[in-house]
Amino acid sequence: MPNTNSMLASEPHGRSADPLDPTGLGPMNVVPLVPADVLGKHKALVETDTRFRSAARLLQSLWREDRDLPIGSFLTADEKRVRLGSRITEAAGRSGGNFLSPDIALLVRREVIYRELGALIEVDRLRTNLLSSMPLTFNLFAPLKFDLKQASRFAADLFPNLIKEMVAIRFEHAPRRGSAIYTGDYSAFDVALYGVSPEGRRVMIAFEIKYSESGAEPSPVRISDRQLDLTANTGIYAEPEDPALFGLGLQQLTREANLAQAMLDHGDVDEAYFVLSAPRLNHLCQEMGQAFAARLVPPEPGKVRFLSITLERLVEALANIGMIEHAQALHRRYLDFWQIDGELELHLAAEGRRPMPQKAPRRAHPEPESLEAR
Repeated sequence: MPNTNSMLASEPHGRSADPLDPTGLGPMNVVPLVPADVLGKHKALVETDTRFRSAARLLQSLWREDRDLPIGSFLTADEKRVRLGSRITEAAGRSGGNFLSPDIALLVRREVIYRELGALIEVDRLRTNLLSSMPLTFNLFAPLKFDLKQASRFAADLFPNLIKEMVAIRFEHAPRRGSAIYTGDYSAFDVALYGVSPEGRRVMIAFEIKYSESGAEPSPVRISDRQLDLTANTGIYAEPEDPALFGLGLQQLTREANLAQAMLDHGDVDEAYFVLSAPRLNHLCQEMGQAFAARLVPPEPGKVRFLSITLERLVEALANIGMIEHAQALHRRYLDFWQIDGELELHLAAEGRRPMPQKAPRRAHPEPESLEAR
């Protein structure tokens, strides 16, 4: 029996739906390994980037250029200011430039002001870092918070017969951060959807959204005693003493799965689903989800269920419920890597006409990992 409940959230088969694939090119099998001079041309060259993050950074740079948003910068460890194509200026960020619509930008401002007690929101990253998964989360889910009936349809497309009515959507969410009733730390979900099932049961679907992350992001200095206790005693792990659960890559999933289970045990909800969502071509995140699922026991009543659902599937669900323009905007900004193929065609054609090799572009300083990581 599979450890992930894949039958609940089916992935699309074959080519993308027409609204998300107007050219009929179909899905890519792998992101391109973008040449350094192409990245340098768009100020998107960062030496520590993985192959996927490099392509994703270029895609965000192209999105910024298409919208004439001013290029931003970051401060290196040796206090040098470096321009970066996947950033926008603070002024553009304050004006909502990182979001897909003025309405989403307004909701983000309100969410920052009314954030939960203890919520850790890096406002500068939220506003100016185009590559960050935090603005992606708002760009994806904010329109659903505007219309909970649409949110109910969205959940029904992903999880048939699970949600009858959506009642709330909460960003950067955790109950009573720091309380030993839950996890004794500041673990939180990127977004949580609360609904009622056809049988009247209270259901939570909590998401951890990844975009360009590799799973090698820094871990907490210390794991709380409550987290260790939950891991040992919840009954959701095949081998609770497995050190990999709090190792690089899996520790965040473990902490948030424990949070969902603690909410179940405390009686906050009757059913809990914890979802990891990342782009299909971010193979490191996909492998991370598979590794975590392999360490779980088969789901049982009263226990949190873990699922890994691609970001493409979430966007497809939006299109399926009629939010086609929004789905197209998300797809083009975050998932349409065919745009990079167009840049490569221009590069290869130009390279064939060059009389001699060009000087390699200067490599950008590595960005601080904490600014890119979730």
